[in-house]
Amino acid sequence: MSTYFTEDHEWIKVDGSTGTVGISPYAAGQLGDVVFVELPEIGREMAKGDEAAVVESVKAASEVYAPVGGEVTAVNEALEDAPETVNASADGDGWFIKMTIADASELEALMDEAAYKTYCDGL
Repeated sequence: MSTYFTEDHEWIKVDGSTGTVGISPYAAGQLGDVVFVELPEIGREMAKGDEAAVVESVKAASEVYAPVGGEVTAVNEALEDAPETVNASADGDGWFIKMTIADASELEALMDEAAYKTYCDGL
């Protein structure tokens, strides 16, 4: 399984043609305490860069963007009752959506973990 990152701090863990999408611990830390998560409907088609979810924290509301295009196949319904999971486990149980990746070549434009760490160090 490979993990890729965007400059907007989304991650996508790729397993075959399925991608699991969330936000990085860095992004969760910048947001502060997450109090609400709005998730898309299953079956929704999205292009790379489309709004995939909305996260509201005590500081602000932020959009989560699709790192690649595809179809939403699952949403993390547990976040509706426990949005703080995004803070506690941003790169694990705090995932937002699972999607079927439409074009795997879109992953090539994303950063790997080492490049993302370097990117964050420069912020």
